[in-house]
Amino acid sequence: MNGKIVGIGLLVIGAVAGGGMWYLQEYHFYDRIPATDTMIVQTAAGPATVPVTDFQGIDADSSPLRWRACAVLSEQPADPVPFDGATPLGAPGWFDCFDHGQLTTDLASGAARAVLGQAEIRPDVDRVLAIYPDGRVYGWHQYNDKTPERGVMD
Repeated sequence: MNGKIVGIGLLVIGAVAGGGMWYLQEYHFYDRIPATDTMIVQTAAGPATVPVTDFQGIDADSSPLRWRACAVLSEQPADPVPFDGATPLGAPGWFDCFDHGQLTTDLASGAARAVLGQAEIRPDVDRVLAIYPDGRVYGWHQYNDKTPERGVMD
């Protein structure tokens, strides 16, 4: 009988801990960020401020990689700097405008193009944007590639 009580107690503790961890990862650390009417895109001529509508965004203080955004560009940027190796990161399930699986597929197929939003938005982190021909834009933060060709070395 004592073994059953201990076993059930361990299962309950494990379920509560697992539920708590899920809640923390999905809800607790994320905050919606205020809507903005512009986004910055790096172009061959330098940074360009591009007007956007329908902006939705989230961020967290717990990691520089938790920033996600969805918007619609009012105009396509001229000659944006491509971002090689763009890898959209997952977002919490409740932030339903951002589908990292679809973004990954669309970037691989060429339905969307990855461009540099802002270099070194935080140390070693770039803001990457996926832009669709119809003006939809999705953004995330990604660790950058520090190579001599890029001109950033520690």
